[in-house]
Amino acid sequence: MTATSEHWRDDIVALLPRLRRFSFALTGSAADADDLLQTTVEKALSKYDQFKQGTDLDKWMFRMCKNTWIDEWRSRRVRGPVVDPMDFTSEIGIDGEQMIMDKITVSEVSTAMNRLQDEQKMILGLIVIEGYSYRETSEFLDIPIGTVMSRLARARKALEDQLHAPEIQQGA
Repeated sequence: MTATSEHWRDDIVALLPRLRRFSFALTGSAADADDLLQTTVEKALSKYDQFKQGTDLDKWMFRMCKNTWIDEWRSRRVRGPVVDPMDFTSEIGIDGEQMIMDKITVSEVSTAMNRLQDEQKMILGLIVIEGYSYRETSEFLDIPIGTVMSRLARARKALEDQLHAPEIQQGA
């Protein structure tokens, strides 16, 4: 292994927390996010020879993650939904009104995010969660900045509508 490939791997490792948050924003599930992240990193490591020096590694990895998710999403539409048994486990021993309220809030946002279109999840994940600029997001997703801005506005509006929908507030 050359020093260049070692440095490259270190850069990928440094990106892992941000890629995992982006993966979670896309999938809405911790298990699916971990699977997506693992698949993305495996692809990146196997395609090291295709990485062009001078290319923005963030851009390359986030685009690979997005494309991997799109492929997986299309595949799931054919196979049908998968039920995660961990979704049905209870958290024994947790007490306290604030913890319950925090969990409800996170649950509401997660439910609302899961109902958004994939392109809206991607935009929110990159701009709101990861803090990328419109220009960087435009480059990652290979779309015009105007499209980024309009999708972000629609995503924020859709998320707000979802959070104020009666079925989410009632815990449906």
